[in-house]
Amino acid sequence: MAVDERPPHVPSKWTTRRWLRLGVTIAMSVLVLLGATGAWVLDRTASISDSLVDVRSPALTTSIRLESALLNQETGIRGYGLTGSTDFLQPYRRGLSQQKTYTRSLTRLLDGNAARLRDLKEVEDLIGRWQAQIARPVASSPPGKSSPLATENASKGKVTFDAVRTAMTVQQDRLRADRVSARAELSSTMRLRNWIFTAIAAVIVALAVIVSEALRRGITEPLERIGADARTIAEGEFGHPITPTGPADLRQLGGEIESMRRRLVRELQFAEEARLRLDAQSADLKRSNAELEQFAYVASHDLQEPLRKVSSFTQLLQRRYGGQLDDRADQYIDFAVDGANRMQTLINDLLDFSRVGRVHHAHQSVDLNTVMKRTLTAISVSIEESGAVITRDELPTLFADSTQMGMLWQNLIGNAIKFRRPGETPAVHISAEPDGDFWRFAVTDNGIGIAAEYAEQVFVIFQRLHTKDRYQGSGIGLAMCKKIVEFHGGTIFVDLEHTGGARIVFTLANKPPEPGKSQDLDSDAMAQHEL
Repeated sequence: MAVDERPPHVPSKWTTRRWLRLGVTIAMSVLVLLGATGAWVLDRTASISDSLVDVRSPALTTSIRLESALLNQETGIRGYGLTGSTDFLQPYRRGLSQQKTYTRSLTRLLDGNAARLRDLKEVEDLIGRWQAQIARPVASSPPGKSSPLATENASKGKVTFDAVRTAMTVQQDRLRADRVSARAELSSTMRLRNWIFTAIAAVIVALAVIVSEALRRGITEPLERIGADARTIAEGEFGHPITPTGPADLRQLGGEIESMRRRLVRELQFAEEARLRLDAQSADLKRSNAELEQFAYVASHDLQEPLRKVSSFTQLLQRRYGGQLDDRADQYIDFAVDGANRMQTLINDLLDFSRVGRVHHAHQSVDLNTVMKRTLTAISVSIEESGAVITRDELPTLFADSTQMGMLWQNLIGNAIKFRRPGETPAVHISAEPDGDFWRFAVTDNGIGIAAEYAEQVFVIFQRLHTKDRYQGSGIGLAMCKKIVEFHGGTIFVDLEHTGGARIVFTLANKPPEPGKSQDLDSDAMAQHEL
């Protein structure tokens, strides 16, 4: 192994913290000063700009509109005075309304500007004089003929209104001059702002260069040395030591990294031992799954044959010797036949449950309307015998397993018909609505319902809420529904807010679930019950 010969480094007396504290203090002082100057310039620019946009320009525009409103009044009064037609009073009255609006706007805009408010007051006084002497007397004349007042005061009205227009012109000229002055001040301030921010940028660049050089000498180079050692370790040479270098705190950091390296070496040894144990547990799990597969095979083949023999011979015994023995013997024979039949049903249901996700897992585009029609045909006898009324919404097309969808609908609708209220016609409705990346389905009935305390229990395999004498079944139906829904990336639950029956709500994903998330056998659920 080559020896890394490097000249000894003189330990730095300054720590990284001291260097950074000095640099940050200087940089922050300069930046605060520049920032305060820039903030003042920006505030000044914004203030002038706001005054120009929100006060000066709107004030001039409003004054021009006020003059237009006065011209409408003068035109209307002059026309009414000459003709007596009331149509000329409409622009006059509209001009009066606009005059009030524009005067209020000008008063608000010029608030704090005493000189311009005096101009506005002079305009209002002249307007009031013209309205009192000319406009209102003429407007109050009877319609239908020319007003004598209009003829008599024509020259006087012209002089009075010309005074109003002159005052308006003076006001607008002064407002226009104010706006020009504000624009010039804004332009000057913006030039000052540009110079200041150019200086700020130059200072920031200079600070950046100084800080960069200081960081390179005081921090970057020592860190690169530590980084090189760390990369050597990362490449697999876990025995390579970290050599502390640089300022005191970086040397301390190098020592802590060296301690961490040693700890990692110990942890890697422990992790390797844990991996070996995990591999052994994984092998045990694979063996357990293989045993479950073997159990399914036995249930479907080896147990079926002797059970069929027991069932066949007990039924033969019942047919041949039924009524020839005493009542107790006939009862025993009935018990044997019923037990054999129930065991046959239980094994078949258990076999179907174990096949979910193992045998039927061909995801493809499935039209649930077609699956529903096929399901209703399969249970048509139960529907006809019970007189059940089945209604449904339009169902979507999803990426799912067609066989499992049929099993899902058959179990849910079959349960809704089975657990009906005595003496009442079963009514079942299947609804469907989009819910983000899922479709939300609900099977609602008017049956006996499910109590809140059993809302979770009903989805556990072999759980029954009623005796077999009252309702037939093996207690696997809803557990199978839960397994099918979860295999397709959804959830299923009992809607406890629904009354007057039961409502089973479940979701199905628009896209197929990721492999390995929902396709495992429910071995834990089966292991909780002894067969």
